[in-house]
Amino acid sequence: MSRDRLPPLNAVRAFEAAARLGSYVAAAQALHVTQPAIGRHVKILEDWLGVKLFDRNARGVTLTQAGQKYYRATSQALQILTDAGTEMDQLKHERWLRILCVPAFASRWLTPQIKLLRTLRPDLKIAIEPNASFTAVDARQADLGIAFGLPGEFSGVKAVLIRPPVFPVCSPEYFAHMQDLVSPEDLAQYNLVHVDNGKWWNSWFAAQHIDVRVHADTSHVSNDIALSVAQRGHGIALATEVLVKRQLSEGSLVRCVDAAMDLESYQVLTPQQEVSEDVAWFIDWITGALREEFPGAVV
Repeated sequence: MSRDRLPPLNAVRAFEAAARLGSYVAAAQALHVTQPAIGRHVKILEDWLGVKLFDRNARGVTLTQAGQKYYRATSQALQILTDAGTEMDQLKHERWLRILCVPAFASRWLTPQIKLLRTLRPDLKIAIEPNASFTAVDARQADLGIAFGLPGEFSGVKAVLIRPPVFPVCSPEYFAHMQDLVSPEDLAQYNLVHVDNGKWWNSWFAAQHIDVRVHADTSHVSNDIALSVAQRGHGIALATEVLVKRQLSEGSLVRCVDAAMDLESYQVLTPQQEVSEDVAWFIDWITGALREEFPGAVV
């Protein structure tokens, strides 16, 4: 029998209720129909199947051997449909907050906050998508984005979070082998780890009025990778306290020089339409959390 020849579902439902409850009267009450309607549906199903499903008696109905087998199958099938409906209803009421985020911030600061966010908003599900190159947020892709850059670099800026100072870091082992390092301009003679063609390092030098131009032989896709490279002892990377607070505390990274420059800021981007209550709540929360943890980086 092909799937195109499904049995009449109202008849199946009537049969299952009568079989489960042992009577047409009880089935009629459960389904809010008349007793004769139950009898008609069962007769239709028996004719469709070509087998007798019930033996009728004065006390009600009992399943035939064929009826018992068919009841087990229909009971399971109807339960599957019921469970699927429950699952769809739950899915309909699930609330997701989809966040695009620069990778280093996503892995080094935001992801460790997930447990706290679940405590604060237990019915809100959060999806974080690392993205190193977005400049705007499409509502089909995400509810908001957290970017790191200069003013005017992005579209749909909803809030400027913090502007953390940028400073160079390396592993303690690499730092121990650096000779004659007395000022920021001396850094150019060492292996600088890049996330671009040298622009970020050159901006950092220029902000201190240092006439140094460097070029990247190797460029890494994100600060997260660049900082991991530096942590493994392969050079000096630029960082913010937001990204390396734990590593500095543990001693797996050290600051090469004291100089730190305010360059870019973390910014929240949203789609053009009005933000939801959950997005507004998240923006308030992350603004307060970052400014409280990094008071020296407030815009």
